[in-house]
Amino acid sequence: MTARAAAEPMLGANSCDTHTLRSTVDSVLDWRYGASNSRLSSLTLKAHEQAWRANDLDWSLDVDLAHRVRGIAHPLAPSAYYNALLRPPMALDDDEAVALATNMIAFMLSQFLHGEQGALLASARVVQAVPTVDAKLYASTQVADEARHVEVYSRYLEEKLEITYPVHPSLRHLIDDILGAGPWDLTVLGMQIIVEGLALAAFNLMHSIAPAEPLIEQITERVARDESRHVAFGVLLLGRAYTSQMTPQEVHLREDFAIHAIHSLHERLLMTPVLERLGYSGDAWHAWVRDNAFMRALRQLLLAKIAPALRSIGLLTPKVSDALKAHQPGLDDLERATDAAWLPREFLGSLRPLLALRRSARRAVHDPSKRG
Repeated sequence: MTARAAAEPMLGANSCDTHTLRSTVDSVLDWRYGASNSRLSSLTLKAHEQAWRANDLDWSLDVDLAHRVRGIAHPLAPSAYYNALLRPPMALDDDEAVALATNMIAFMLSQFLHGEQGALLASARVVQAVPTVDAKLYASTQVADEARHVEVYSRYLEEKLEITYPVHPSLRHLIDDILGAGPWDLTVLGMQIIVEGLALAAFNLMHSIAPAEPLIEQITERVARDESRHVAFGVLLLGRAYTSQMTPQEVHLREDFAIHAIHSLHERLLMTPVLERLGYSGDAWHAWVRDNAFMRALRQLLLAKIAPALRSIGLLTPKVSDALKAHQPGLDDLERATDAAWLPREFLGSLRPLLALRRSARRAVHDPSKRG
């Protein structure tokens, strides 16, 4: 497959609202219709069996995320909870703490939405370019999945949360690179293995630490199930080729592409747009969003969870491992990242001040004599 791409605004449209990537992609037809890969056929069957619709979700649920954000802090005040967890450059009052936490969640969900649209186009490209019919059939189910994900995230953000963020520049550039990549396997590597691998980890993380909100929990559960199939598809497509069918020069190209994608995703995880929207400016805030222990540990956790899929396709080479570790000092335990329960040491350490504060507050609730 060859591709030529150049990004430019769509004629007649606001260039801030649309983004056109002009490219040429070879379309490969395969006249052999018998299934050649039983595992791909099983994955396609599972996709059909697990298909769902946006209207399966309970859109009548009231969403008050600010109330949920306040609730997760109980028995602490929101200011005490989030100041202990995030340690911002200045102490936040209750309303400021709730606004920051709510906007951080909205920013993450907005980037999920933009990434899903990128995945929609990437999976359509894979249908065109992948060389076998059984791979095309599975990829076509992913097109439907991604369209559904775009629908539910956009509806949730616009109708329920009413807070949206534009696509982060680093994510937009990465989507450009994935859609403009030459060989089709680079599209699969960039989207199914790296972007969706990180998204799957983020969905699982949100389920663990975000405020319990029933509608987003319904969405996250269904989307995460779809994404796990998409990552499995990428592993099935690339595993044999990357371990036995490529020259050293071809492998080096894929290493460099993976490293570039990792760097772009690391930058996309920095929530600088949230600070700008809330009016937090200055060097101290910009240093905080990059160096804060809790958020640095979250980035460690998410980036480390890409490692298992890279290892499965034979691309967790020393060069790629070093790139992962370079972005997150202290991330030296990639082998253990295959364990679903694994957490970086820094993540656990960042929670200790908050946990101690909550234990003290709960003791005070049950024993009035211990109240300050």
